[in-house]
Amino acid sequence: MQGCGNDYIYVDCFFQKMPADPAALAIRLSNRHFGIGADGLILIAHSQKADARMIMYNADGTESEMCGNGIRCVAKYVYDTGLKRSDSVSIETGAGIKEITVTAQNAKAVSARVNMGPPILTPSDIPVLQDGQNIVDATLTVEERLFQFTAVSMGNPHCIIYVDDVKKIDIAHWGPKIEHHPLFPKRINVEFVQVVNTGEVIQRTWERGSGETLACGTGASAVCVAGVLTGRTHEKMVNHLLGGDLLLEWESRESPVFMTGPCVEVFRGEVEI
Repeated sequence: MQGCGNDYIYVDCFFQKMPADPAALAIRLSNRHFGIGADGLILIAHSQKADARMIMYNADGTESEMCGNGIRCVAKYVYDTGLKRSDSVSIETGAGIKEITVTAQNAKAVSARVNMGPPILTPSDIPVLQDGQNIVDATLTVEERLFQFTAVSMGNPHCIIYVDDVKKIDIAHWGPKIEHHPLFPKRINVEFVQVVNTGEVIQRTWERGSGETLACGTGASAVCVAGVLTGRTHEKMVNHLLGGDLLLEWESRESPVFMTGPCVEVFRGEVEI
């Protein structure tokens, strides 16, 4: 399934055993030449606290706490398969339980609105090795180039950098340099963002462990927060990603971020694991 082109392989662990080594499986299956091809692997499993549990692995086998595009697709699977036939679905993640409102057509979920929870802004909790109550338009030096960045966690860490033209950014060069910068002890996702107007941005994403992806839901949510904190954008905005558009809303510092976007099943199959 995919959300705005952010594609993952989903394994139903309600009715079959969990893979013995999901990290290795993620690496093998995510390979776009010798595997199925994906940005990673997501297991859909039983939860004692919610309707289902999402366990996520990046394409390099590292486990991640949360994926905004991925969780919409998990909610779609729960709805479409009848695990819970309701427009309100709860999913347990490594970043807590998230509530999703499903929109369906012809008994199939086509989009979902996710309560992403409130942003985490304290540097030690993101984590970023920098003092202060939050990090807004701070300076980051990489290979003698200075970047202004804002740091936000949406359950996973994000570094938001505003640029004049996202097309001109060599993301394959700067993305991994920033991801592995010593300022970020657990590595970081990097968003390069071009402001179109106060209600509209264009985003390119370098995802920790996966490289450039067509979309990143937690990243788009972090960008919404960063836009408000820096005064660049309003509380409600449309984010244009390479794979499609997401609607983001963040009313105040105490409020959760809400993200709305599509969820699409591409195909089903079987693979020996």
